[in-house]
Amino acid sequence: MRPKVGFFTDTSICIGCKACEVACKEWNLVPEDGLNFLANSYDNSGGLGADTWRHVAFVEQRGPDGVRWLMNSDVCKHCSEAACLEVCPTGAIFRTEFGTVVVQDDVCNGCGYCIPACPFGVIDRREGDGRAFKCTLCYDRLRADLEPACAKACPTKSITFGPVDELEQMARSRLEELRAQGEERARLYGLPDAGGEGVGGTASIFLLLDRPEVYGLPSQPVTPTRRLRRGWEAAAAAAGALALGVVAAVLGGRGR
Repeated sequence: MRPKVGFFTDTSICIGCKACEVACKEWNLVPEDGLNFLANSYDNSGGLGADTWRHVAFVEQRGPDGVRWLMNSDVCKHCSEAACLEVCPTGAIFRTEFGTVVVQDDVCNGCGYCIPACPFGVIDRREGDGRAFKCTLCYDRLRADLEPACAKACPTKSITFGPVDELEQMARSRLEELRAQGEERARLYGLPDAGGEGVGGTASIFLLLDRPEVYGLPSQPVTPTRRLRRGWEAAAAAAGALALGVVAAVLGGRGR
């Protein structure tokens, strides 16, 4: 049994160089996404999508002490409870032996069910193609005992790859260190008890220097199928009660 692997992204040492974005595109042959000037920051990719599997967010904060730049290399969360996988009707999305979630593009039929299911807005269909694409956590590299291209390329080691259990310990230790240095707003995101409660925890753990919303991340992501299960349970209970009522009425009628 292989250990579940993932990423720990320490945003406090991200310099926004986008080496991770470039490495991801080069290794996975991800098409160009336009290099659009968005006129609101130095960020040219804007967000994750079918042609952007790694996205470095630039957040400019202005305060009485000047400008503070927050940067974060966002990526698929590879959720423990992956809604995209649960709703896929063709089996195109599967969980690998490393605990990661991968889309098989040769099986995907482009139905798009996975897109609204993802609480992070990660997965999307490729324009002109129709099939869904997202980060594979470099599945081919993992099978060859290599670390993912983005982590390999990161010059500051803001992105660390490894077993999720070890990354969690590293993240908690780093959080304590930053708070001791006065970073009171620092927090973890993606753990089962910190921002990942609604998806069973993730394989992508982040150390943030502000609220998740500041980085464009949902504060309380929830796998939609969790609510679906509760709905089906309530419907089943109601149907059972109705059936019992009908049986009781029929037997009562016969008794007369």
